[in-house]
Amino acid sequence: MADIKAIHEALKYNFGFDNFKGNQLEIISSLLDGEDVFVLMPTGGGKSLCYQLPALMSEGTAIVISPLIALMKNQVDAMRNYGEDDGIAHFLNSSLNKAMIDQVKADVLSGKTKLLYVAPESFTKEENMAFMRSIKISFYAVDEAHCISEWGHDFRPEYRRIRSIINLVGQHPLIALTATATPKVQHDIQKNLGMLNARVYKSSFNRENLYYEVRPKTKNVDRDIIRFIKANTGKSGIIYCLSRKRVEELAETLKLNEISALPYHAGMDSATRSENQDAFLHEKVDVIVATIAFGMGIDKPDVRYVIHYDIPKSLEGYYQETGRAGRDGGEGTCLTFYTKKDLQKLDKLMQSKTAAEQVIGKHLLAETESYAESSVCRRKILLHYFGEQYEADNCGNCDNCLNPKTQVEAKEELCAVIETVIALKEKFNVDYVINVLIGRPTDEVRSYNHDDIEEFGTLSNSDEKMLATVIRQAAIAGYLEKDIDNLDIIKVTAKGKKFLKKPVSFKIVEDTDYTDMDIEPQIKGGASCAADPVLYSMLKDLRKKMAKKLDLPPYVIFQEPSLEAMATTYPITVDELANIAGVGAGKAKRYGEEFVKLIKLHVDENEIERPEDIRVRSVANKSKLKISIIQGIDRKIDLEELAESKGLEFGELIDELEAIVDAGTKINIDYFLNEIMDEDREFDIIDFFKESQEDDLEAAIQELGDEFSEEEIRLVRVKFLSEMGN
Repeated sequence: MADIKAIHEALKYNFGFDNFKGNQLEIISSLLDGEDVFVLMPTGGGKSLCYQLPALMSEGTAIVISPLIALMKNQVDAMRNYGEDDGIAHFLNSSLNKAMIDQVKADVLSGKTKLLYVAPESFTKEENMAFMRSIKISFYAVDEAHCISEWGHDFRPEYRRIRSIINLVGQHPLIALTATATPKVQHDIQKNLGMLNARVYKSSFNRENLYYEVRPKTKNVDRDIIRFIKANTGKSGIIYCLSRKRVEELAETLKLNEISALPYHAGMDSATRSENQDAFLHEKVDVIVATIAFGMGIDKPDVRYVIHYDIPKSLEGYYQETGRAGRDGGEGTCLTFYTKKDLQKLDKLMQSKTAAEQVIGKHLLAETESYAESSVCRRKILLHYFGEQYEADNCGNCDNCLNPKTQVEAKEELCAVIETVIALKEKFNVDYVINVLIGRPTDEVRSYNHDDIEEFGTLSNSDEKMLATVIRQAAIAGYLEKDIDNLDIIKVTAKGKKFLKKPVSFKIVEDTDYTDMDIEPQIKGGASCAADPVLYSMLKDLRKKMAKKLDLPPYVIFQEPSLEAMATTYPITVDELANIAGVGAGKAKRYGEEFVKLIKLHVDENEIERPEDIRVRSVANKSKLKISIIQGIDRKIDLEELAESKGLEFGELIDELEAIVDAGTKINIDYFLNEIMDEDREFDIIDFFKESQEDDLEAAIQELGDEFSEEEIRLVRVKFLSEMGN
C-alpha cells in the first residue's frame, strides 16, 4: 500500500502544496500501488499532478503520451521549474533535431528524467520503441484520452495503436486521463487501452449555477433573441449557430437593433477573427455570434448567457458550449431554440459520411432530440448522459423544473415495456421495442417472427411518442439501460426486474409541446450575488468607463465580487470602501472616490437604509509574515534571500506577494525585477495583462510560457497589479 504520509511530503517538497484537490490523493495512491487508473476530471481539477507526482516518487521514467506539441512543452517547462535539473522532464517529438534527441536519450538513460512526454506519432516509431525497451519505465500516462474514441469529440486514429505499442515495449501500470467522456466514450477508452479493470475516478459534471431552457424555434426566433438580450443589457453572451452564413446574418440583425455584436467563424481572416474575439474579451461588445470554432481558446469567466440558435449535433457538444457560461460561479443562462426541422437538416448532412460515421451521428442526434423534447429535469438528463445520477426530483434551475407539467401514471405501460424487452431477449433497440408493443408488423419484426409473440400489440392503443417517453424516463429512473457496446439496445436492470415482480407507482411527464410555450427564464441565484442589481449594473458601467479612460482592463480596478459587495453593503466613504474584500486602502484611494459618490447618490435618491455593520476582510489584519515581507521589500532585500530567511520556497514567497497586492497593499519589487529581467521582456508580460480581459494567471502562463518562466510571469503580475490597481 502506498505511504500516504510520504505522498503528502512529496507534494510539499516538489510542488509546495499542503493539500490535494478533490480525489488526487486516491488517484496517486492507486497508481503507486501498481493499479491501472482511469481519471475523468474537469479542466482545472488538477489532472497533471495525478501523474507528475507519482513519476517523481517512482523509480524509472514515466512515459506520458500527449496529443499537442505546445501542451508538451508547457508541461515540461513547468516540471523543470519545480526541479533542480532541467533533465527531470523532456519531450520527444517531431520538433527536435538529432542533437536534441540524443541529449534527451542521454538524460533518460542516466536516470535524471522522471517524465518523458511523447506524441502518439513518436510513440509508434520503431527507433523510439527500441529506445523505450532499453529503459526502466515506471508507468504510462495517456493524456486527453478521449482522443482514442471514435465516439469522442477529438478522435485521433493514432491513439488507437497505443495499447499494441505498450504490449511491444513492456507492460507497466497505465493511467488514462480526460476532461470529458460519456459512459460510451469511457468504456471505449478503457477497452481500447486494455484497462477494463482499472480503478475509475470521476468528478461531477453538475454545474449548479447554470440555468437550462429549451424554447420552440419559430419564425420569430430573431425577435425572441433580441428581446432576451435587451432584457440582459450589459451582460456578456455567446450565440452559437451551425452555419457561417447564419452567423453573419444574425450578427448584422443584432447590430441593426442596437445590440453590440460581432461575428466569429473559421471562414473569416485570422486578423479579423482575433480582433473580434479581443473586442468581446475587453467588453467593447456584449455579444459574439459564432460557430463552434469560438470559445475553445478563451476562459472568460463572466459570460452570462449562451444561446443556441440551432440545436447542437450532440449533447457532448451542447454541454461543452453551455459550459462557457458562468465559469465564475455566477449566473449562467443556457437558452436553446429547437425545431425538428434542424434535426432533419443535420441528419441529411450526414448522408455523405461513411456508414459507421452515420450510425454514430444518428445516435448522437437521437440523444439530443430526447433532451430537447423531454419535460424531465434537464440537469437530470444531462448528468444521466454522462453516467452520473442526479438524485433530486427538482433542480429548481431549469425550465422543466420551474414550470413542471402534470405527471401521468404509467405503471402498466412500464410493466408492458419490461415484459417485451425480456421477451425480445434484450437484443433490440427502442424503435423495435415500440413497434412490437403497438403491433406494427414491419419487415424486420416479421423476419424474427416477433409478430407471433404474446407481447405483440400489447399497447396497440398507446401513442408512439408516449411510449418513447416511458422508455426514456424509465432509463433515467434506473429501470432500463442502454447497452453501451451495442447502441440503443435496451436491457432491463435488476431494479427493473424487481419492479416487474412488485410494481409500484411510476409517473411520467409527457414531452413538451412547444407551440403554446412562452416562458421567460427564471434564474435561481440571480445575475450576481448583489442585493441591489440596479446599483450593481451602475457600478459595472462606471468601472467600464473608468477602465476605458485609464486604458486598463476592468478587473484591475475592481473585480466582480468587490462590486457585488458594494451593491450589498453600500459603502459611502473611501474608508468604508477600503474595508470591502479585494479593495484595500490603496485601491480605495486610487479609484474609490467616484464609486462612493455614485453609491451615496443612489442611497439618497432611493432612501435606502444601509446595513449598520459592513462585514469585511480587513487589510489591517495582516499576518506577521506578510508585514515582515513588506518590511523586507521596503529595505530592498533580494527576494530569494528574503524567501530563505522566512523558511519559504521561492514560489511560496510569490504566493504571499500575490496575496498582499490582491488585498490592496502596494509594494515595489522593481529593484529585484531589474536584476533578473530586461525591461523589454518585462513590458511584454505587462502588455499581456494590460490587454487581457480577465486576471487569468493560467492563461498568461499558457500564452507566455515558451519565453518566460512561471516565476517571471507571476512577479511581473505582482508589479502590474500593485502599480495599476493599488
